Amino acid sequence: MKGAKSMFGLKEKIKTFIDLRDDSNDALLDLLIDSISSRLCILLGADAIPSELEYIIIDVCIVRFNRIGSEGTSTHSVDGETYTFTDSDFAPYMPEIKAYKEHND
Repeated sequence: MKGAKSMFGLKEKIKTFIDLRDDSNDALLDLLIDSISSRLCILLGADAIPSELEYIIIDVCIVRFNRIGSEGTSTHSVDGETYTFTDSDFAPYMPEIKAYKEHND
């Protein structure tokens, strides 16, 4: 996994956020972390994720984990509540990614 050294502890943080108390979803979380990290590396134009941007991996992983089963859905309504999903899970973080790149290129 790219940036593996800086990824230490991410899975445990994610599990705490989403209240997972066993290891039954660890393989899925590992896959999500790897996939999200790879995509973030591409967006950054980097080989590893800087520690100050690890929160993006955590946040996007939680979003994707909670959306499992609703992949490809743009809106979802349940009991009068409507959920709208963005086209890119990274869209809310693009200002931070851009700022990081500007300060570190």
